[in-house]
Amino acid sequence: MKTPARGALAAGERGIVIVPTYNESENVTRIVPLILQQDPRLDVLVVDDNSPDGTGRLADQLAAADSRVHVLHRAGKEGLGRAYLAGFKWALERDYAYVFEMDADFSHDPAHLPEFLAAVKDADLVLGSRYRDGKVTVVNWPMTRLMLSYGANIYARAITGLHLGDATGGFKCFRRHVLEAIPLDKVRSNGYAFQIEMSFRAWKRGFRIAEIPIVFHDRTEGESKMSKRIVREAIWMVWRLRWWGISGQY
Repeated sequence: MKTPARGALAAGERGIVIVPTYNESENVTRIVPLILQQDPRLDVLVVDDNSPDGTGRLADQLAAADSRVHVLHRAGKEGLGRAYLAGFKWALERDYAYVFEMDADFSHDPAHLPEFLAAVKDADLVLGSRYRDGKVTVVNWPMTRLMLSYGANIYARAITGLHLGDATGGFKCFRRHVLEAIPLDKVRSNGYAFQIEMSFRAWKRGFRIAEIPIVFHDRTEGESKMSKRIVREAIWMVWRLRWWGISGQY
């Protein structure tokens, strides 16, 4: 993959890549070093939900060996959205100019990180899109999963008015001031609807949102966290977002 010129981070600025984990022992020791290789100004925060398979312990070992790796331990499994919110608050308590969301299962390729850094020069929030300009860049998903995801984005756009090709994707880069402007304690979604809600709240506040194409690979290790509960939440949450937009509660 061709890597664009780096330099979105000014001298002294740093970024943090938040990686939520639950039973990702097969992946965490491989993904963290690859993230760190992309740019010396990027740190990693592993947010572990007390994984029974020892993911948190492995993350602690990585942190002990490299000062750019940090670990936030939580008492139990509380969901993706809660993990990211905890990570956002951790990052905002420190001097990070850019905050990334990224999956631990290699569905998000760390090699895309320099592209985010280039794109965020002209945006406040950059989204990695699987569906852009009529192209679908998803590898190894069954057709049923692909149609569910693609249809969910059409549905979200129609209900909320959020004009994004991939509103449900979870590979993102926020400028610090975006997260500072969003009332994080009022964010209600926890599954894939969390991604829609965060983008919606940023959009309604007038922040510049850009999408860049990424290649999304289905996980090869560990188990998917998708569930019927997560799908149900996304179905009704977009209607709540629409109401918030009308009533100014965003």
